Amino acid sequence: MEKRRLGRSDLQITPILMGTWQAGKKNWVGISDEESINAIRAAFDAGITTIDTAEVYGGGHSEQIVAQALSDVRDRAIYATKVFANHLKSEQVIAACERSLQNLQTDYIDLYQIHWPSGTFNSDIVPIEETMSALNNLKEQGKIRAIGVSNFSRTQLAEASQYGRIDSLQPPYSLFWRQVENDAMPYCIENEISIIAYSPLAQGLLTGKFTGGHKFSPDDNRAKNKLFQGENYQRAQQALDKLRPIADRHHTTLGNLAIAWLIAQPQANAIVGARNAEQATANAQAADIKLSADELAEIDAIGRTVTDHLDDNPVMWNFAS
Repeated sequence: MEKRRLGRSDLQITPILMGTWQAGKKNWVGISDEESINAIRAAFDAGITTIDTAEVYGGGHSEQIVAQALSDVRDRAIYATKVFANHLKSEQVIAACERSLQNLQTDYIDLYQIHWPSGTFNSDIVPIEETMSALNNLKEQGKIRAIGVSNFSRTQLAEASQYGRIDSLQPPYSLFWRQVENDAMPYCIENEISIIAYSPLAQGLLTGKFTGGHKFSPDDNRAKNKLFQGENYQRAQQALDKLRPIADRHHTTLGNLAIAWLIAQPQANAIVGARNAEQATANAQAADIKLSADELAEIDAIGRTVTDHLDDNPVMWNFAS
């Protein structure tokens, strides 16, 4: 798989990254460690050598699973993990990084990201200057190689950039969830900041596998996803019907068509999770799909039949409800 430069760093990432939220098990159902390990290894073997995780995914369990899957090929893998919003004071950042290094069984993290801005989820308000200072120190020590942020607005990204080099932004971004295009994306393009999109399949909605009346378990985080509710869900089903002929022309799946569209956008890369090895291997094939300018425009227009009806709230879930 052809690699891309991460921001202005010397890191080379794959345009498709292996997402491992599900490997942490919390907020997911029907996940086994063995299947997660096999999926991560299959993704690596298929050319997806950049792996995204976080300390909060199962309280470090996801990071430990990544290590079990890839420790023997660590030198050929790019590890991206995140520090959560409740660990953004200087000493907390350093302690969290040490835990992640231990969980990942490595002495350096390639990309270390602030998972959510300070104050999110009732966390303490910490000046971004303090958090960035700690991250810069870790970078100088060689414990992390690049700094990224996740779920930051353009304003928050610009403020963080005053205190150090930010090489990536990780927002929710898919054909069905596109707020970043009107907010932070222009800033990222101007400042050579890579966009590492999470939920590029809108948590599976863009695969087309969920029918009109599908109901999720209350334990599944998708039960609170706005796209799976009411008229949003109906519009999404109608859009999927229009996308199917394009996928058929390329002899591919709806999911891989959506990934191919996303990684063709400026600065954009896609984090794609997988429950098993078969899914991971199939995801990698999206990198080979070449869409014409006309097809990209057609897909764009279909996606807007869903996104034009959404509000401006960038958070995909009604976690409070």
